[in-house]
Amino acid sequence: MKKRIMVVEDESIVRLDVVMMLEDAGYEVIAQAGDGESAIEKAFSLKPDLIIMDIKMPKLNGLKASEIISKRTNIPILLLTAYSQREYIDKAKQANIMGYLVKPISEANLIPAVEIALRQAENANGYREQVENMNKQLEERKIVEKAKGIIMQKFDLSEELAFRKMRKISMNKQVTLENVAKQIILKYNA
Repeated sequence: MKKRIMVVEDESIVRLDVVMMLEDAGYEVIAQAGDGESAIEKAFSLKPDLIIMDIKMPKLNGLKASEIISKRTNIPILLLTAYSQREYIDKAKQANIMGYLVKPISEANLIPAVEIALRQAENANGYREQVENMNKQLEERKIVEKAKGIIMQKFDLSEELAFRKMRKISMNKQVTLENVAKQIILKYNA
């Protein structure tokens, strides 16, 4: 499946050039914008796989637009600029900024940067999902442990027997151990 890219550049000739290079390389350019405000609006509605954004633009610059987009989405952003000054590089070191290209842009430096940015974003999303799953498992474990403690105290059982009792209820009723634990907490912790 083609990766969907949005190009944000106030200079229409540069924007068209970048779009053509991307399309020639097999990417789908789903949107174009000439300022940061349009970029934000289109990013939220279209949710591209990658945004290529110029830093210096009218109305709202690319750094500020990137910051706003990054607060609400995980869309990776590749910055373009005619400036390689340290202040821009330092400001560009935020969450979803995956790269930084200095103009003039050539296919030789654009396409590898796009591929790397997309790959880094995939890796970041994978890590984010792993962390979310681990947090969910931890929360489930806390609920089960709390319910087990209630059963141990209420029925004067050992930890092992309390857990067996919960597991037996889970299997008999064909519900998850977490759901059994939640019912125990509701019933005895009210």
